[in-house]
Amino acid sequence: MAMRILGFMTGTSLDAVDMAVLETDGETIQAFGPAGERKLREATRDLLLETTTIARGWARGEPEPAIFTEARQAVADEHLHAAESFIAEHGLAWSDFDLLGVHGQTVLHERPTAERIGRTVQLLDAERLARATGRPVAFDFRTADVAAGGEGAPLAPIYHAARARASGLAAPVAALNLGGVANVTFVRPDGDLLAFDTGPANGMIDLVVQGRGAGRFDADGRLAQAGTVDQDVLAGLLAHPYFAAPPPKSLDRFDFPIEAVDGLSLEDAAATLTAFTVAGVARAYDWLPEHERPERLVVAGGGRHNSHMMAELGMALRGISEVVSADALGWRGDAIEAEAFAFLAARTARGLPIGFPGTTGVKTALAGGRIVRP
Repeated sequence: MAMRILGFMTGTSLDAVDMAVLETDGETIQAFGPAGERKLREATRDLLLETTTIARGWARGEPEPAIFTEARQAVADEHLHAAESFIAEHGLAWSDFDLLGVHGQTVLHERPTAERIGRTVQLLDAERLARATGRPVAFDFRTADVAAGGEGAPLAPIYHAARARASGLAAPVAALNLGGVANVTFVRPDGDLLAFDTGPANGMIDLVVQGRGAGRFDADGRLAQAGTVDQDVLAGLLAHPYFAAPPPKSLDRFDFPIEAVDGLSLEDAAATLTAFTVAGVARAYDWLPEHERPERLVVAGGGRHNSHMMAELGMALRGISEVVSADALGWRGDAIEAEAFAFLAARTARGLPIGFPGTTGVKTALAGGRIVRP
């Protein structure tokens, strides 16, 4: 039977808590409830920035940094704060939900190599949130996948496939999320999934804009549009071995050297990093046979609001895929990932797989996530 689930997502941009209500059994979508976001409070954002910096320096085998405990509690409290105003706004109550699906805050992601398994950390005090809301909380969706040798990401592809079916979109079809990192899902003609991180999206651009005191992001791509792509810098970034590695594969927003654009003006740096994002997406199509390449690429995430990036994507994929904002198809482009974690929560509750050989690289389809009850 379908469950009514409130899904949450907080991305590495540290911008907001995204929320969406979904009625689903983890296989099909019965109904969409309200969706929205609440901006992170500055104190929480500052704490998570510090936690991320410390996490990046955390050596394997060393005790967990003490700040993780404080950050877990803060993430739980931030979700509670955001959701209380959200459910009040929409005339809901905690008792309306069978389950909460909460991703938690990523502060570290290291993909596996031939020498070692990966490592990924999403911080959330799920028990604290379950006690405060009186609802069971599904969380920790990536750990089992990583322990089994998988990438632990991306996890949204099984939801992308369900969302495409709910829209009547026939395979092959592709869904692209432009968050801190860009990830694509290809639903192949036989229904199988191929999904992976294509490269950066907004993350590197945000870091440059913030680092130079010009705000938090390149609003509508205006900085990039005013700049010129440095082809030598772009070629150096695209020479990174990640792009030659076959999928499935995953990234952290810090995996590429931001110092590569240090010698460029802010505008040229934004233009070059936007071109880097676009090139990564275009190269993703090289991993598909031509007859499996979808005619439509559905774009979700914050990057779809960047008209310059979307225009450049359209140019790069001209003759291959039509680039369409998710909203044009009736999808909620800012809520797709929150919806996805509601969907994954239902699958966790039912013991259905959330990682697959073509998405996270696990050897066989694998269930994941944990549920804590109040």
